[in-house]
This record gives sequence, structure tokens and C-alpha cells, in this order.
Amino acid sequence: MDAPVGSDAEPVTATAPRPVPVAVLAQDWREVTFLHWAVSPAAVAPLLPAGLRPDLHEGRTYLGLVAFRMVRVGPPRLPVPYLGTFAETNVRVYSVDGRGRRGVVFLSLDAARLLPALVGRCAARLPYRWAAMRLRREPGGTVRYLSRTRWPGRGVRDLLAVRPGARIATPSATETFLTARWGLHTRLAGRTWYLPNIHQSWPLHRAELLDRDSGLVTASGLADAAADPVSVLWSPGVSVRFGPPKPA
Repeated sequence: MDAPVGSDAEPVTATAPRPVPVAVLAQDWREVTFLHWAVSPAAVAPLLPAGLRPDLHEGRTYLGLVAFRMVRVGPPRLPVPYLGTFAETNVRVYSVDGRGRRGVVFLSLDAARLLPALVGRCAARLPYRWAAMRLRREPGGTVRYLSRTRWPGRGVRDLLAVRPGARIATPSATETFLTARWGLHTRLAGRTWYLPNIHQSWPLHRAELLDRDSGLVTASGLADAAADPVSVLWSPGVSVRFGPPKPA
């Protein structure tokens, strides 16, 4: 089941449910780790912009911690090599708008480049912060992500290390629900907006969680960062195109 009985949410699909006829932004997401904790829908609901409700899968909703490398962000066919390439870690919850479109709402986004963080905060009203971040490969295939918030606020620390494993031939319904998100919701100029995206299906791998110290999860107040996540996934990444925002 993808949604509770009576829900008008669109189906959960591993491929984008609608095209993006005009792309306004392009980027690649590389070396992506997904951690998820099941959380209370009642706790998530007050954190969502007006007109949204928590997205449910089998009666539960989730908090996601997603760490990755953002690569060559910029207008389509005009990527920005240096300023548009940086490590990022976001904390997100899952949303449905009045038109049934499933998306994510970001509680925080930490980025290793100041200028993209400022643009995200000012232009899209997304909760970006500038952070000191590193993403490195270690012997044995371990991928390690390190982050400490610089501004606004200082010292929120996040450490994560995983060892990617076998490719998942057919992701489960839950794994698809957690990763195949075809837009984001945000509040801008007194309205709630939906920003659609499109990319190829996620190539997902099992992953072993080796180390974590998540101040970002603790700061969300939704999940116990010391508790084991219910899902740990890794992907080499996808290339993404965003369309213009639409009213939610």
C-alpha cells in the first residue's frame, strides 16, 4: 500500500510520473547515502508548509538524512564547475499537497559552498546553511561524510560512514517510497510551491552503516539519533533536471 485508504496521493513510482517540459536547473547527485527513521505523522504535520500533509507508507512516515556530492549545479547546458560542485547533507520529511503530488520538505540543508547556500536561502527560501564538509573514499570501499555547520548557527556536527554493498535488482515498495521523490515543497511569498524534478531510476545498493554521530538528526527533534535507522541505502547517483515551480 502506498497511501492510506481514501488518500488522493498519486502512485509511488520508480520513474518520474510527469515530464519536465522546460528545465530551469540541472545538477548531478553523486555518492548518495540515504538513512531513514520511522517517525510519527503527528509530529511531522506541524512542520509542513500550509496545504501539505505527511506522506504515509503503510501507515508510517519517515525522517531522512541524505548525504552526497552535488556536482555542476547550474542552468541546463551551462553548469558551474567549481561553485556548483560541493558536498551536501540534508534532513527531510515526506509530504503530499492538495493535488496529490508527493514530495519532500527540507528541515535543513548543509552545503560546503557559501554562495549556493545563500542563493538557496534567498531565492527559494530553503533552510540552507554553510558548513565545513568533506566526502572521502577510504580503503575497502568505505564512503565517509563529515560536516560541521558554520552559518547560520555554528557547531552542529554530523559524521557518517557506510560501506556500499550489492546492487538491489528490484527495490522494495518502501525503498522506492523513500528514494523516488519527484519534487520538493517549499513556502515562498506567502504561498506553498511544488518544484518538480526528473531523473533516471535510482541505482540502489545495500549499505553497511559503519559509523555515525548525527547532530542534524538530533536537531530535528523527530528521531533518536542513537537509534538504528530502519533503512540504509547507497547510490552512485543520478543526473537531475528541475522544472519551474508550480502552486501547491
